[in-house]
Amino acid sequence: MELKKILSCVDHTLLLQTSKWEEIKEILDDGIKYNCASACIPPSFVKRAKEYVKDKLQICTVIGFPNGYSTSAVKVFETKDAIASGADEIDMVINIGDLKDKKYDDILDEIKQIKAACGEKILKVIIEACLLTDEEKIKMCQIVSEAKADYIKTSTGFSTSGATKEDIKLFSEHIAPGVKMKAAGGISSIDDAVDYINLGCSRLGTSRIVKIIKASENNSSDSGSGY
Repeated sequence: MELKKILSCVDHTLLLQTSKWEEIKEILDDGIKYNCASACIPPSFVKRAKEYVKDKLQICTVIGFPNGYSTSAVKVFETKDAIASGADEIDMVINIGDLKDKKYDDILDEIKQIKAACGEKILKVIIEACLLTDEEKIKMCQIVSEAKADYIKTSTGFSTSGATKEDIKLFSEHIAPGVKMKAAGGISSIDDAVDYINLGCSRLGTSRIVKIIKASENNSSDSGSGY
């Protein structure tokens, strides 16, 4: 698989609590240089980032992140604020406790509210699959499909583990046509990226793929210099 194809699926990500503007700026510069799908950054940087990249890169941000237990009203406000600041894509975290309590209608209503707040912008729903049973994962495939969200996403990357190929296979069997899949968390090699894309993922949430490619380019440059 061509690197260009892989990079076109990458949401180049930096969501660490300690992130500084210079680090965010590097993510944006790399996202533009390598033609990534988007840069996924904290909400507080969205306005500055969008002003910086203009139309050269899609800006993605996170809502209810990483725990998902903000109220629906707060998540809707966060979404509207992010879009007003220039966000092109929204990755929201579901209320996992509600799922455990089988409050399916509440989860569905929340996703629908956030989708409405998104308007034409892309909505990805993070279900934190590492904390769920297979039955709960299948239920979320159904809810995300019914809510007409654009994507189901495996993970925040801030919980007990990230994406697994088994979860993506399960998603692919239970999401409605038109719902896409995003794998995030723990995608640490080009081979991983290829595997997830071949399994049907349209997006990959990772910072490592760009880092691997940059390191490879630097090594090639060093080798060519004679040092």
